Amino acid sequence: MADPTLRKKLEAGEFILAPGIYDLISALFADRGDFPALYVTGYGTVASHLGLPDAGLATYSEMLGRIAQMVKRTTKPVIADADTGYGGLLNVRHTVQGYEDAGVTAIQIEDQEFPKKCGHTLGRRVIAAEDMARKIAVAVDSRRSEDFLIIARTDARTTLGLDEAIRRGKLYAEAGADIVFVESPESVEEMTRIASEIDRPLVANMVQGGRTPMLSAEELAAIGYRMAIHPAAGFLATGAALSAAYADLAAHGAMTDAVPLHPFSDFNTLVGFEDVWAFEKRFPEVGPNMQDRTQE
Repeated sequence: MADPTLRKKLEAGEFILAPGIYDLISALFADRGDFPALYVTGYGTVASHLGLPDAGLATYSEMLGRIAQMVKRTTKPVIADADTGYGGLLNVRHTVQGYEDAGVTAIQIEDQEFPKKCGHTLGRRVIAAEDMARKIAVAVDSRRSEDFLIIARTDARTTLGLDEAIRRGKLYAEAGADIVFVESPESVEEMTRIASEIDRPLVANMVQGGRTPMLSAEELAAIGYRMAIHPAAGFLATGAALSAAYADLAAHGAMTDAVPLHPFSDFNTLVGFEDVWAFEKRFPEVGPNMQDRTQE
């Protein structure tokens, strides 16, 4: 079931800052942080799972399986990327109900043509606004609980201009979207105009090296935004750490103190080995070829 706290925080006027998660390790670390929600990034999840670009290559089933496990192993509300809804109107209904059954709290659906592309890359094309509005209406109609939030994203800014992106944002709000996501505005002035013209909670996509200015949560709230996702923070940090660690190992034949490492004992705790060890003490494996571990 969707976590009602996210809707309540939005209704109370609280700002939602959500780090990007893309696999179970990133999810467990992010869940430890002081965040009101977590954001499953399609870019990072596809890269982690397939080693390929976020270009419509991962299927609904592949994404849902990973998202469901992230929800299961974390404690915070999960916001999840669902690309274009994975097809037409019937697919949207199936996607919404599948994500909701998995325990996702908010689903993000975008108006790109299939196959979609990352929102901060070029070459994106969008479907007719009216077709996307029907997708949003179907998504709203298909959810079982109003605590399951519908985020409508438009990628029209880059190819069709800001006026069209704002028009679409308004149309999707009228179709019932709980949150509107105008992707990749290119200046603070554009962001300010979006916030002043669309009467719905707005999400900002903060991507290091992307097309949108990087602003703090406080700056975004002052403009009029209600949520910020940082989808790339985790995998870009991981990429930097892995590059440094593997280069150090290759250069010296062993890890040196030049590269900071997370303590192995703490990592064991993170993934749940303490529970395994406690279980094994209570229920030791005893057999003809096994030592009775109760004697340890």
